[in-house]
Formats: sequence, C-alpha cells, structure tokens
Amino acid sequence: MVSREHKRAALHEKLQLLRSITNSHALNKTSIIVDASKYIEELKQKVERLNEDIAAAQTSNHQNPLPVQVTVETLEKGFLINVFSEKSCPGLLVSILEAFEELGLNVLEARVSCTDSFRLQAVGGENEEQSETIDAQVVKQAVLQAIRNWSESTDQQE
Repeated sequence: MVSREHKRAALHEKLQLLRSITNSHALNKTSIIVDASKYIEELKQKVERLNEDIAAAQTSNHQNPLPVQVTVETLEKGFLINVFSEKSCPGLLVSILEAFEELGLNVLEARVSCTDSFRLQAVGGENEEQSETIDAQVVKQAVLQAIRNWSESTDQQE
C-alpha cells in the first residue's frame, strides 16, 4: 500500500513538471492548474491557425499550381494573349494551343520562348464560322485551365 506521503510527493512532482512545461510561475496547485489550462487553450489556438494556414496554402497551390502570369486583352479582331512563367515548362505550349483550338481561336501571330523561362505572346482571332463571340475572360479562363491540366499531368509523371 502506497503511503499518503508518497502520493503527496508524487503529486508535488507532477505539479512541478506541469509548472515547468507551461512556463508557470505560480506557487499553489490551483494557480498551476489554471496556468496549464490557459497554456492548453493557447496551444489549441495555435493548432487552429496552423491548420487554417495549411488549408489556405493548399487552396492557393491548387488554384494556381505554378507562378504563371496570364493576361488577355481584346483587340479589334481577336485577342492578345500573354503567358509568362519564370520556370521552363516543357509541354505547356501544346496544352495552351489545344485550349485555343477548343475555343475556336486561330493563332494569327505568336512569339514563344521556352528556354530558361516560358513566355508566350499570341494574337488569336475567332473562326469566321463561329456563331457566338468569345470574350477575353473566357479566353483567360481557358488558358488558366490548360495550365492547371498541364500542371496536374506533369505532377503525375514525376
């Protein structure tokens, strides 16, 4: 049978351990426990903030898998499309051109650089046979979707 004195010593030891873990300067049992409770609440808040940060980072990575800049300007007959990435992106040009084709855009003029970075400047015009007109936002969304699809397919290959 464990003596009362032994139990008291064990409890005192555990309170001192709790006090040191929580950086408490309290001297009595109640204050040590209150400080420990506050410490646990702070830890819970930190965990929540970290989880929110992780979720936000994953969301932004999913929405924009690459640091790629895309601009689309409306011209008199068609669009001026600029795509830029600091990284070289093998195969991205094909994905973007396929998106143009799906939209019914003809590439009238294009300049492309794929060495150290990826840069595309293209003038696209709508097909004459196309009944409905497309706006710049639709073109931009199609290019961004092509970039996402390309990024996902290259991630799976790695």
